[in-house]
Amino acid sequence: MRLVLLAAGTKLPAWVDAGFEEYAQRMPPELRLELIEVPLGAHGKVEPAKAMREEGERMLTRLPPRAHLVALEVGGKAWSSEQLAKELARWMMEGRDVCFAVGGPAGLAPEVLARAAQRWSLSTLTLPHALVRPLLAEALYRAWSIDRGHPYHRA
Repeated sequence: MRLVLLAAGTKLPAWVDAGFEEYAQRMPPELRLELIEVPLGAHGKVEPAKAMREEGERMLTRLPPRAHLVALEVGGKAWSSEQLAKELARWMMEGRDVCFAVGGPAGLAPEVLARAAQRWSLSTLTLPHALVRPLLAEALYRAWSIDRGHPYHRA
């Protein structure tokens, strides 16, 4: 089973990639965490809605087949680490890839939101989209460690 972060944006600071990779490498082989980047829409050159649609079209074409799509958005449901661990265990029982979609500056396109099986909010804070990548990777690693009784969560 794969966990896939489908994210808008391709040129991010090195610390973003390093943070994501740190936790992706900690995941067990049977629960790989991968990143799929799609180019941002032409923000600043076209209407924000058009840029968002461009990103959404790119995201939907890169979405793994049959994947369970989770849209990350501020209006989604907030989960504690323990609740995320229960969701992760449920997703693992289903055996399908799980894809987490993170939009660009204007958010996720309506078409991506419509395709999502779940909506998850990492925080009520407004977070830079780049920060979401390592934050999500750590949250998934923590959820896995809770589910497996690994000491990481208690450290």
